[in-house]
Amino acid sequence: MAAAAPPSDTTLYSDATLIDGTGAPARTHQDILVRGQRIVEVAPHGTIHDAEGARRVDVSGRYIIPGLIDSHVHLETPPNNARARAILRRDLYGGVTAVRDMADDLRPVGELTREALVGEIPAPDIYYAALMAGDPFFKDPRVQSVSVGVTPGTAPWMQAINDRTDLRTAVTLARGTSATGIKIYADLPAHLVKAITAEAHRQHLRVWTHSAVFPARPADVIAAGVDTVSHVCYLAYEVQKTIPAAYEDHTPIDETLLAPHGDDPVMARLYREMIERNIILDATGSLFVRYDAERKTHPERKPLRCTGPTVIRLTQQAWRAGVAISTGTDHVMRYDHAWPEVDDELFFLARDVGMPPLAVIHSATMVSAAAAGQSRDMGSVEAGKLANFVVLTADPLADIGNIRAIEMTVKRGRAYLRADYQPTTQAEMGDGDDD
Repeated sequence: MAAAAPPSDTTLYSDATLIDGTGAPARTHQDILVRGQRIVEVAPHGTIHDAEGARRVDVSGRYIIPGLIDSHVHLETPPNNARARAILRRDLYGGVTAVRDMADDLRPVGELTREALVGEIPAPDIYYAALMAGDPFFKDPRVQSVSVGVTPGTAPWMQAINDRTDLRTAVTLARGTSATGIKIYADLPAHLVKAITAEAHRQHLRVWTHSAVFPARPADVIAAGVDTVSHVCYLAYEVQKTIPAAYEDHTPIDETLLAPHGDDPVMARLYREMIERNIILDATGSLFVRYDAERKTHPERKPLRCTGPTVIRLTQQAWRAGVAISTGTDHVMRYDHAWPEVDDELFFLARDVGMPPLAVIHSATMVSAAAAGQSRDMGSVEAGKLANFVVLTADPLADIGNIRAIEMTVKRGRAYLRADYQPTTQAEMGDGDDD
């Protein structure tokens, strides 16, 4: 599918209700002036005087939110460009203007990133991680699939780390992939998590981790000063005297060790530390809740590390404590699903966790932009930022389901009409899903 035609240089979107992503209340009758890829001015209707010659788009009666950001995707494991492009197309036409890729074969991901950036394909912008893990992880079949042609554990985008590793060189190699961050995945002790984090930050890379790295505990990961932790479920390993010595041991959390009622004090301590260190929680809650529900009709499936109710409870406590929560998904829906996976995470936060829609939109925009290290350019509809926003025909603050009332997605100043969306096909994506 060809990308949309390039925009005229200047466009005025006129007279919308704006939910700007900052968490501020909606503002009615707002104009947004876009020049090239960026927003020039946001002001009350009729007050922008620098719009002479601009193409005018009447959005009266519409609602504008910033482009949504999925803070946890996997596009190329195993590598499959047709599938990846289909997922990205579904995302963009569903209101997603950026994604954070959390470890894949970065050779095709790098090319997808370039194609998305210049508009050769309809796709969100992609910000991606180079993975680091301990030696045992590199027996994982997923590693084999993303390391073709390279000895597993030696690829710059997926490195085995131990006490003999020259971390300065390892992080430099990761930087050479044009990664935004390092993902610390599994099978590393606390001292190596801390050392990798320090070196990555020294070289100006973000650090994204699982919330338990096994044998490193959640408290160890947080104390290392990482930027985001993924999977609220894994944080609950902190209540146990011992946790699995390796990621490959999928023994579920003993949920009976959590406080039977109210906030758990061990989790409260972790959340306070996260707030003090400005660590973002990439909860991925909808994945656990959906899987738990599916097990009721498929009891033969092995349980995940947490049940759905526990994931809801942990996320509710994080929200009440004031932890910044991003909207990551870590799963892909079937080819016949019409909407981005990130919608499910917004519905989880609103309907299961109980966050107000305004706060949910803030999580899916400003907080998720911060998780990807892109707050300067995206996450809110403000002058100077990229023109990434979604025009809706119904109010998402009245019902979070209205994030699907999409008339168009604007990404880097280019409009993609929902009416032009070509649904994903089985030929592109296969017939299963991927958790």
